[in-house]
Amino acid sequence: MNLLLSAPALNVYEQMALDESLVRTRPEEITLRFYRWTDGPAVTFGYSQFVREVQKTLTERSFLGPYARRPTGGGVVFHGDDLTFSLVFTSADRPSEIYKKFHHFILAELAARGVSSLPFDKALPASAYAPSVNHTANACFINPVENDLLAADGHKILGGAIRRFGQTVLYQGSLQVTDGRTNPLYKNAVIGAVRAFLGTDLRPCGASAALISAARRLANAQYKTPAWTEKF
Repeated sequence: MNLLLSAPALNVYEQMALDESLVRTRPEEITLRFYRWTDGPAVTFGYSQFVREVQKTLTERSFLGPYARRPTGGGVVFHGDDLTFSLVFTSADRPSEIYKKFHHFILAELAARGVSSLPFDKALPASAYAPSVNHTANACFINPVENDLLAADGHKILGGAIRRFGQTVLYQGSLQVTDGRTNPLYKNAVIGAVRAFLGTDLRPCGASAALISAARRLANAQYKTPAWTEKF
């Protein structure tokens, strides 16, 4: 059964753990989830990034909140008022093709609701996708990559990161617009994009207590630990 899953407000470690738990428990199903956050801003950073470079970036931004290594790639993302979401599904496509197709559908759904955006279509060298740029942690919303979505003025508003677990794909995305979490237009655009992209409907469903408990255990056992945070 394909779900639009709702979960209680979680901290940044629990958000990462819940996404991984969904991959482990629902690998052959489609699950879209919009994050509900506990109070205060948070940061996530890509699986392969160097923690010392990330910490330097956070210090430069005077950020004192929690930060967690994602199970997916990409760069440093500041979560303040963004619409953060994840999508679990199966696909044999390459991650670059998944990224391009999914963002194309989000662009179309935003346009249908009167929100203008355009894809970043400049071809970049492989080094632009590296976790570190000139010994500095790559920052997702400072350094757009191909098929990210940009606002009319050129600043990035949508980026995501992908990891494949066999045939199961985890996409974690951030739509950085000022009213992203409060204006239903944006959630509806993402839901419409998922329906068009994967050709399916989604049944609203609350996360079970067992699933949330499993995610919290995983957060404590992995995502909160120095062994994970300082992995690289």
